[in-house]
Amino acid sequence: MSRSHVLYHMVRADFLERVRRYSFLLTLGFSVYLGYAVYAGQITLRLDEYRGVNNSAWLGSVIGLVGSVWLSLVGFYIVKNAIQRDRETRVGQILATTPMSKAFYTLSKMLSNFAVLGTMVAVLALAALVIQVTHDARHIDLVALFAPLLVFGLAAVAITAALAVLFETLPVLRGGVGNVLYFFLWTSLIAMGASAVDANRAMPPAHSYADYTGIGSTMNQMQAQVRALDPHYSGGASFSLGGLERTSKTFLWLGLHWNSDILLSRALIVVVAIKLALLAALFFDRFDPARSFLRAGTKKKKLKAIAGEEPASSDHALAPASRSAVHLTPLAQATSRSRLQLRFFAMVTAELRLMLRGHAWWWYAVVAALFIACLTSPLEAARSGVILAAWLFPILVWSQMGTREARFATGSLIFSAPHAAGRQLFACYAAGVLMAALTGGGLGLHLIMARDLAGFIAWAAAALFIPAAALALGVTSTSRKPFEALYTAAWYVGPGHHIRNLDFMGTTAASSTPAEFAAAAVLLVLVAYGWRKTRLAHA
Repeated sequence: MSRSHVLYHMVRADFLERVRRYSFLLTLGFSVYLGYAVYAGQITLRLDEYRGVNNSAWLGSVIGLVGSVWLSLVGFYIVKNAIQRDRETRVGQILATTPMSKAFYTLSKMLSNFAVLGTMVAVLALAALVIQVTHDARHIDLVALFAPLLVFGLAAVAITAALAVLFETLPVLRGGVGNVLYFFLWTSLIAMGASAVDANRAMPPAHSYADYTGIGSTMNQMQAQVRALDPHYSGGASFSLGGLERTSKTFLWLGLHWNSDILLSRALIVVVAIKLALLAALFFDRFDPARSFLRAGTKKKKLKAIAGEEPASSDHALAPASRSAVHLTPLAQATSRSRLQLRFFAMVTAELRLMLRGHAWWWYAVVAALFIACLTSPLEAARSGVILAAWLFPILVWSQMGTREARFATGSLIFSAPHAAGRQLFACYAAGVLMAALTGGGLGLHLIMARDLAGFIAWAAAALFIPAAALALGVTSTSRKPFEALYTAAWYVGPGHHIRNLDFMGTTAASSTPAEFAAAAVLLVLVAYGWRKTRLAHA
């Protein structure tokens, strides 16, 4: 069998394995939602007061940007588990015994990721067709409708598929750090492509090669058409998710001019995606435990334990006599000890210690520096700037909430105790609130000293809301990725831009809505509790 046939069967098998998962249905459901958001006007493209007439060219351009911009963000978190899944299912160890090269493996994973994201693009294409039929079934131009999505969307998700593989092969980026850093990489790439739009000038041909989503190429041509139509057009353009007022003017958009620079740049982007997948092979450990970053750290600890540098595991620590002698504790005494161990404050302390476990000295130094900066900076700067860093830094601590029991398979042990499900959950939430106070407490003290009651209420609502969101997402998904991805995006959109109703940190008095987020915190904790109780009842 040729290498191309082997590659095809590997990609096909991996794709079919993903298709059989419920998460794949949720993935397709997200694509359907994006199509609905365009139809309902929740995703809007406008040029000051102008928007295009709802013909195939305009709808195709909007859907094309939805596919290239939003799928390139969300798609990364959907497919960034291909190599990890092979580790967990032990399939990787089997593949490691074959003569398959590392480059062959990483390329197959990139193509498998691309197949999943390509399916989402196909669902968006069907959604575009449905929307066009509902608007004007008599004048449908399939080329104008599908071309932007296929050209821009497929090229963008190819880069996303390759970056997901590359991040999984790098020890530092395969976990939560990579999930956070990808968001900032994505925003940087979007900003690079949209720079010509912000400048309100004709885009140089070479700029197409830096515009990997096509947002610059599309909106720049739209700007030129509106500028020719209305000399008073100021050059404003936006592509956003909801919240904007309706436009008052329309223009007839005839579609993109597909010049050679746009088409060649898409081909180059696909080549770059393949190169990134091959680059990942240089860092791929081929499922070798000796080269695994995490297992290497565990191995060092075991060696230290054997050498007497740190305590060994409980099995090694037992003396021969204690192994052979078994002592049963009286029931009354055991009940008393259980009640002592299940004391709420003791559980909160234990949860907080678990959250903070494993951090180096410099991590605590950064937390202390952020606390002091919130306390000593000018109040407005601390409230609108420093607190953003203070409450982004512990994102990987909060993302553990509600997931540890599933990740380490300790649920049957923890939840076998009486009333453990509710007590452990609320203790975990209290520890998360304490984590918010430890990192951003300097601002809380600053607001108290300034006698800013409204500002302190907004700060307290945020300290309650953030861990509540982490707990609810962790319990319902049993994964750290949803909170890491959603929180980073919400942090950037809401507090980062001081947008009212989205600014859950209350960074300014105008954008602060503490009552909404305090109520949301209560609701999220109740959702987490109800979800866990339901799962345990059916376990």
